[in-house]
Amino acid sequence: MSDSRLPTKSIAKSPTGISGFDDLTLGGLPTGRPTLVCGTAGCGKTLFAATFLVHGARELGEPGVFVSFEERPSDIVDNVASLGFDLEALIESEKVIIEHIAVDPSEVAEIGDFDLEGLFLRLELAIDTIGAKRVVLDTIESLFSAFTNQAVLRAEIRRLFDWLKDRGLTTVITGERGDGALTRQGLEEYVSDCVLLLDHRVQNQISTRRLRIVKYRGSSHGTNEYPFLIDQGGFSVLPVSSLGLNHRVLDERVSTGVRDLDAMIGGGGFHRGSSILISGVAGSGKSSLAASFVDTACKAGQRAVFFSFEESEDQTVRNMRSLGIDLGEHLAAGRMKYVAARPTFYSLEMHLALMLREAMAFRPDIFVLDPLSAFTETGNRSEVHAMLLRIVDFLKSEGITGVLTHLTQNGQTVIETDSGLSSLMDAWILLLNRESNGEFNRELYLLKARGLSHSNQVREFVMDSDGIRLMLPYMGQGKALTGAARRVAEAQERRQERLREIEAEKAQHLIEQRRRRTLAQIEILRSELEADEAELRGLVETETDRRTQIETDEAEMRQSRGKR
Repeated sequence: MSDSRLPTKSIAKSPTGISGFDDLTLGGLPTGRPTLVCGTAGCGKTLFAATFLVHGARELGEPGVFVSFEERPSDIVDNVASLGFDLEALIESEKVIIEHIAVDPSEVAEIGDFDLEGLFLRLELAIDTIGAKRVVLDTIESLFSAFTNQAVLRAEIRRLFDWLKDRGLTTVITGERGDGALTRQGLEEYVSDCVLLLDHRVQNQISTRRLRIVKYRGSSHGTNEYPFLIDQGGFSVLPVSSLGLNHRVLDERVSTGVRDLDAMIGGGGFHRGSSILISGVAGSGKSSLAASFVDTACKAGQRAVFFSFEESEDQTVRNMRSLGIDLGEHLAAGRMKYVAARPTFYSLEMHLALMLREAMAFRPDIFVLDPLSAFTETGNRSEVHAMLLRIVDFLKSEGITGVLTHLTQNGQTVIETDSGLSSLMDAWILLLNRESNGEFNRELYLLKARGLSHSNQVREFVMDSDGIRLMLPYMGQGKALTGAARRVAEAQERRQERLREIEAEKAQHLIEQRRRRTLAQIEILRSELEADEAELRGLVETETDRRTQIETDEAEMRQSRGKR
């Protein structure tokens, strides 16, 4: 009897070498099958295909053929050089062949009939020359632009895809996006085993590149849109929206660098891997407290990455020196990485992708984002909330402690500003500036610390050349006093305490005098008692002697009478 629970057989896959994409597709592109990469001009189709081809030839021993119907070989070599690919070296070592096939529709019209026999011959020769396993066709519209008969066009498209598939070639075919369809012909997407859609959109004058897997026959895959980057680090995709709640939980504690703050949570700091929100008005000390986290971690030999969207690296290093924090030392030692950018330079998705890629490359123990509120101008509240959720999920999955600052505006309540952010955080530190007696005083509130018993006291937040300290507030008249009011109240209390001490000393002195007088009186009475006792003893002795003498005299008298 056969077992109905047969093991699932997955299709073979070929890694592309594109960071994040192979994880997203659980291995890469389908081996021996054609993949269609479509999108508008400038979205990165050619660079995606080139990365796939170069990775196979350079890392996996799979030679490749790049067939270009538009760009010349020299242009392709120059373009991919921006990604760090030395395509010329691969060509010289016969690991890659670039074939440039120019199709001129006007010349074809003069000749008449046109089919793909010439392409197949050139492809077969190039494939056999180097034993190619991978093929790139860029772009398919240029190839089929010569076809005017739609029936012939469809037949030739199917013929091309079947030809590549029969030879077991892992192929990437690029195509321009059409109106109402993924491609201009509208057929390639149906005969392809895998279809990828690259999108380059501009919103509010900010551009964003996104990738979506439209279909993937024989394999499960993510269906969301994922941001991707093209820069000197290459082509990278970050599947950030696929993160979940299956992160690790760590019991190890991370110091804040402020001894008084550590004491408020049991003396050990927050749990490693926690997400900590530091919110407050401008000038309340958010960045300084975040820098304290970084300084302490780096001094312990750990690593930290600091993303700033308000200050440059040199400015932050200079400012923190006023608190005795030398971030320059950590930067020079390679324990800290500082990344500064304007929030409007990229879209939210691009910023998110850059930050997570930097974090994955640097592998920090502490991740600082200063401030999160800088993104409210480039996206709406829901988008910022989604971005924060992705950051938190990523940091937790990697066991990285996140410190995120958030600027609250004067006049806004805490609930209005942070209700959508604090719920995602494991800990929430609120910093406020209070005006009292003509001066501003900073106050710290530890509103939340999941999994930790913590103090609910309001502490005065003091920053000077010795670092950051939290002062116990003076509780008087039913409210906490800070700053000058606290110092005046404490001085007054010290004076009152001194007066009480003087009164106590005076009372003690009076009691001592009375005790000495009492002892003197006791001594006089004791002396008088001893004199009385001595006089009594004398009287007793005299009486005893008198009686003894009387008895003696009587005895002598009786004796004298007897002799007569």
